[in-house]
Amino acid sequence: MSPNEQALHSLQTITDFTRWGASRLAAAGIHFGHGTDNPIDEALVLVRHALNLGHDLPREFYAARLTEHEKRAVLELIERRIVERVPAPYLTGEAWFAGLPFFVDRRVLIPRSPFAELVENGFAPWVDAERVERVLDLCTGSGCIAIACAFAFPEADVDAVELSPEALVVARSNVERHGVGDQVRLLQGDLWAPVADQSYDLIVSNPPYVSDAEMEALPPEYAHEPELGLRSGPEGLDVVARILAGARRHLRPGGVLVVEVGSAAEAVAAAWPELPFTWLEFARGGAGVFLLKAEELP
Repeated sequence: MSPNEQALHSLQTITDFTRWGASRLAAAGIHFGHGTDNPIDEALVLVRHALNLGHDLPREFYAARLTEHEKRAVLELIERRIVERVPAPYLTGEAWFAGLPFFVDRRVLIPRSPFAELVENGFAPWVDAERVERVLDLCTGSGCIAIACAFAFPEADVDAVELSPEALVVARSNVERHGVGDQVRLLQGDLWAPVADQSYDLIVSNPPYVSDAEMEALPPEYAHEPELGLRSGPEGLDVVARILAGARRHLRPGGVLVVEVGSAAEAVAAAWPELPFTWLEFARGGAGVFLLKAEELP
C-alpha cells in the first residue's frame, strides 16, 4: 500500500493531514522559501487551500473530519508539491504580503521580501509619512509593494514600473482586487524610461539581483519563477547599477531610495565603496536591503 493510500484510510482530520503532509514534505527535501520557512506551515497552506478554507480558520476546526473527496484533494495537492517542486503560492494562486493577499502565478515572482516590514511601519524613521506625496516602485512584478505602499501612504500617488507586459496583467488584477486604481498607476517599460520627467519622495525596488553562478545553484522551486525577475548579469549587479545611476535625478530633495539586493549585498557594497549605504535590519528576519538619501547619491 502506497503512502497516499495509507493516509487515505488512516487519517481523518485537518490536523492529521497537516502533520502527515509536513512529514512528507520534510522527507522529500522540499525547499521552503516562498512564503513559509518550515514544512508544517507549508503543509497547512496546502491543506487549507485544498479544502477551500482561509488562513483565518479557527483552531477548533482543525479537529474536523474530512470526507473521502476532501482527503483525495489534499493528497493530490501535496503530491504535486513534492513531485513537481512547484512553490505553494503557485499551487494556491495566492501569496500574502504586508498583511494583504495577492494573486500570483508564474508570470510574476512570489512576494517574499522583507520590504513588507518596512511598508507596515511606513518606512519609519527614515520617512515622514505625512510628507510623502509621490512613490515609485521599480520592477513591481505582482504589484505587491506598490499596492502596500498605497495603503501605507493613502494620500500619495504611486507609480509602479514593470518591464514584463505579462507581469503587469497580474499587477493590474491585484490593483483592481484592492481597489487602488485611482492611486496606483501601472507603467510598462524599462526602469526609468516610463518616468523620465518624474520625481518622487520615496523610490523603492526589489529588482533582479541573482548572479549567473547563483542561478545555477538555486533549488528547483525557483525554476518555476520568471528568470527576468531573478537574473541580473554575471555578478547580479546589472539592474542595481542602473537604478543607482538614475535615482538622484528622480528623487526630490530629502527623498529616499530603498532597494533590496538580497544575496548580492556584499557585492553591492564592494562595487560602490563611495556610497554611504544604510543596511536595514528587520525584526522578523531578512537582510540585504539598503537605503540612501537623495543627498547621498552621486
